[in-house]
Amino acid sequence: MRYFLENDRIKVEIDSFGAEVKSVINKNNMREYMWYGNPRYWGRTSPVLFPFVGSLKEKKYNWQGKEYAMGQHGFARDREFELLSQTEEEIWFQLRSDEETMKKYPFAFVLKIGYRISSEKETDDVKVMWEVSNPAEDTMYFSIGAHPAFLCPVHGFSKEKAGCKEGYQLYFEGIGVIHHHGNDVASGLALREDIELPLKNGYVTITEDFFDRCTYMIEGGQTKCVGIADEEGKHIVDVCFDTPLFAVWSPEKKNAPFICIEPWYGRCDAVDFEGDLSQREFTNVLEAGGTFEGGYTMKFYEYYW
Repeated sequence: MRYFLENDRIKVEIDSFGAEVKSVINKNNMREYMWYGNPRYWGRTSPVLFPFVGSLKEKKYNWQGKEYAMGQHGFARDREFELLSQTEEEIWFQLRSDEETMKKYPFAFVLKIGYRISSEKETDDVKVMWEVSNPAEDTMYFSIGAHPAFLCPVHGFSKEKAGCKEGYQLYFEGIGVIHHHGNDVASGLALREDIELPLKNGYVTITEDFFDRCTYMIEGGQTKCVGIADEEGKHIVDVCFDTPLFAVWSPEKKNAPFICIEPWYGRCDAVDFEGDLSQREFTNVLEAGGTFEGGYTMKFYEYYW
């Protein structure tokens, strides 16, 4: 079922299936900011990644001597969430563990996802809030992350430029160079190499092959805000977060008309990983009765095109 948050300047559409944002529209110019999920490129818009982020080595993991199969990014994005509450500007959904999830992931959990909208002088903000609770007596291990996709170029398709992002810019607040790890495209697993991406005043210009090599995975809290700007440096959207790592992605060799900026509490396995669930890098540990809180904020700038 679709739900809406709305004020004088912004309208947000959310699907209870996956508790996924499907649309963010500026009401002054009726322009869309979010990717609309064309399966030719990628059939989703802004899925939540839980209880895993990314791919597992050989698509499985080990826990207490038992092997479990798991697809990329877990299962929450493919489950129907229960509506908990709604006002004009805030909404909350919930997913609880059940017999089906326990077969894939042997932990009891309560996952709550909330959205709150507000408008400032220069931006319209969508705050995304996550709560993960452990109602069981055993320690819980999990990851959670975001995967929002933003239209780029902002004009969408045209005969002249098709889905070309070339000339647009990525902005990394407060730093002059990004250190990132790539991934093995075939397996989706993280590589150990450290790659430098030089910036000019925090910006890097997107070239035709910018996303063809890998997903950009950035660890170590190097920046807390990443944005998309046009050729002249006018910002379209910023994503602000306090996560231990994040990723920037667009489908390899497809010239897809969107960019994903992904705050993560967790990561795919590395190519050389050999441990069990508790030993995965960036995994979150939640003791019995505990609650984890996290999230991020999307800041949308009014943009006429």
